[in-house]
Amino acid sequence: MAERCKTILISAGEASGDAHAACMVKELRKLDTQIKFVGMGGDNMAAAGVEIITDIKKMAVVGLVEVLLKYRSIKAELSHLQNYIVQHTPDLLILVDYQEFNQRLAAFARKQGVKVLFYIGPQVWAWRPERVYKMATIVDHIAVILPFEVDYYKQANVPVTFTGHPLTDQVIADKTPLQAQKQLALADKTTVGLFPGSRSTEIKRILPILLESAALLRQQQPEIQFVLPLASTICQTELAPFAVKLQQLNVHIINNRFYTVSQACHVIITASGTATLEITLLGIPMVIVYKISPLSYFILHRLVKVKHLGLMNIIANKEIVKEFIQHRAQPKNIANETLRLLNDSDYNKTMRHELSLIRKQLGSGNGCKNIARLAWQLVNEKE
Repeated sequence: MAERCKTILISAGEASGDAHAACMVKELRKLDTQIKFVGMGGDNMAAAGVEIITDIKKMAVVGLVEVLLKYRSIKAELSHLQNYIVQHTPDLLILVDYQEFNQRLAAFARKQGVKVLFYIGPQVWAWRPERVYKMATIVDHIAVILPFEVDYYKQANVPVTFTGHPLTDQVIADKTPLQAQKQLALADKTTVGLFPGSRSTEIKRILPILLESAALLRQQQPEIQFVLPLASTICQTELAPFAVKLQQLNVHIINNRFYTVSQACHVIITASGTATLEITLLGIPMVIVYKISPLSYFILHRLVKVKHLGLMNIIANKEIVKEFIQHRAQPKNIANETLRLLNDSDYNKTMRHELSLIRKQLGSGNGCKNIARLAWQLVNEKE
């Protein structure tokens, strides 16, 4: 009798995880064309052939208070995935980032006898270091994407592999600003990116700050044009409250062409998150802006152990890129930093050089192939 096809359940709760998971699935299909993939994800995973049973558009929130407000709907999706595990017993559960949700799903799956691979492990070096010991009880293996993370997990006897950062393969600077502008039908002139993030709550809290900053920039340099890449997790209707301001500034809104939009920019004002690392790997000067609810910030500010929010700053252990977080996210200061990057060539070159050094610290590439090979080994490993 023929052996049944293996099933891998994947849980990715936001746009970056959706992209990383999709890349992994494509590489896994090269190793085994018979594996069935199902899970929680978005457009990228669907395009890679994953059967989406929970759409990440329902999950895109950030901040402790914001999560509490959507707790019932998030819990319902967790229950949905748990029910799938009970009914179908997948051969492997792969969790991609989205920490708190995925840790609960991992614990449940292990109790059901399902093998668990956690990809992009909790940043225990940043906050709540005791979580490393919890991971030992809820996963079979953990894959990390920063080389210094390995020691944290080894010390707690968690099986761990450094697979390299997947973005080092995916993010390649292959266009000049002029070439990218032509592809996007933009004018050949100074271009500033407004990158508000991939979650609804980020649009509400961060986009107004970016637009105010853009208005100040326009006053200083009227020829500047603005572009905004719209993440697949954000609907056009979520921009409706900002329609007047977007029109006044003539912001070019472009869907699903993040890397081309990025390379069309001379400077980017961006929300903190995966986007900052992607921009780093493209070597584009940037300014980081972030704001969450006051209560969430009050709590997190006391829990987080690192000095910086941007990953490039954390890796370098210094502020390569200026961060304007919470009460410091003032449009005047953001606009001034952006103008400095546009007009001070030495400052601009220094940041570009510092960003170029970060790529060298993120592994030699093949991140997607490495995580796919690890997943394939686990799914075929004999008990």
